[in-house]
Amino acid sequence: MARRRTSRGKWLLLSLSGLLAACGGYALWTNTHPVRLSASVEIHAAPEQVWRVLTDFSAYPQWNPYVTRAEITSDDGRLRPGARMRNRLEGDGDPATFTPEIVEARPGRELSWLGKVGPGWIVDAEHRFVIERTGPDRVRLTQSESFTGVLVPFTESSLHSGTLPSFRAMNAALKERVESVTR
Repeated sequence: MARRRTSRGKWLLLSLSGLLAACGGYALWTNTHPVRLSASVEIHAAPEQVWRVLTDFSAYPQWNPYVTRAEITSDDGRLRPGARMRNRLEGDGDPATFTPEIVEARPGRELSWLGKVGPGWIVDAEHRFVIERTGPDRVRLTQSESFTGVLVPFTESSLHSGTLPSFRAMNAALKERVESVTR
């Protein structure tokens, strides 16, 4: 009888070890195979003009259909790497508020932030706006987001069907706002 208990104990230990290894492997895989979304728009303006509208967070409620509110919440209120934000999203379903951290803020070139759900391995989302000069008074703005984490595979289709169209709507609204201000 003692031998039978030892056998069951080893089987249980092996089963739990296998389950933990599978869960760990899945977590590793989902964090090394991001889901990426990207949408670009051509804008007739200088990079600095696009940057000015993109970073005028107080004006977002007037024109932005996706990120309807954005603010820097760090004590110094400056747009800089390490600063915290509070953003409200409304474009792709239920409104949501999140508090990302600024990763990059290069005027006229790039703005990016990292948002997390949970401790960081559940869902991480790095959102980027890249401004590239394509000619005189002409730029390409690319808005993209890279999603990693264990819940991402379960939400991938809604990211493509809901979030990506919201990127496109924001890009179109940003283009209209910038071009109307620069006329």
